[in-house]
Amino acid sequence: MHKSHALRKGRNSMAGGYYLVTVATQKRCPHFLTFEDACCASRSFYHPRVADSATTLSFVVMPDHIHWLLLLNGKLSEAVRCYKSYVSLGVGERIWQDGFHDRMIRQEEDLKAVARYIVGNPLRAGLVSNINHYSFWDAAWL
Repeated sequence: MHKSHALRKGRNSMAGGYYLVTVATQKRCPHFLTFEDACCASRSFYHPRVADSATTLSFVVMPDHIHWLLLLNGKLSEAVRCYKSYVSLGVGERIWQDGFHDRMIRQEEDLKAVARYIVGNPLRAGLVSNINHYSFWDAAWL
C-alpha cells in the first residue's frame, strides 16, 4: 500500500470540527522561498473553492511546508486537495508530497494557542527575529 493511502486509512473528518493540518512539499523542496510562490500559497487559503470546504483561522507558509488551522465545512481530504490543487496551478507544477498530517483540536479554547504556535514557526526556524518581518501568515485573532 502506498504511504499516502496508509495515512488516510481510518481517517474520519467531522464538519464543524477544528483541525491543524500540515502539508509538506515534495522532498521538502523549499518552493516558498520565492516571493511569488509564497504569495500564491498564502492567497490560496482564501480561494472561494477552498473556503467552501474550510474556513481558514490561521496559517503560515514556510519554505517547504504549510501549517493551517481551519474550521471544517465539509470533508478534510477535499479541503486539503482543493488547497493543494490551487497552489500547484498557481505555481505551475505539482509541488506537494502525497497526503498530509492532521490533528483535530477538541477544545475550542485551545484555538488561539494553536494559532500562536503556527504564527511562531518562522521565529523558531530562525527565518526572522520579529514576526512582523515575515509576510506569509495570518490569524483570525490578529
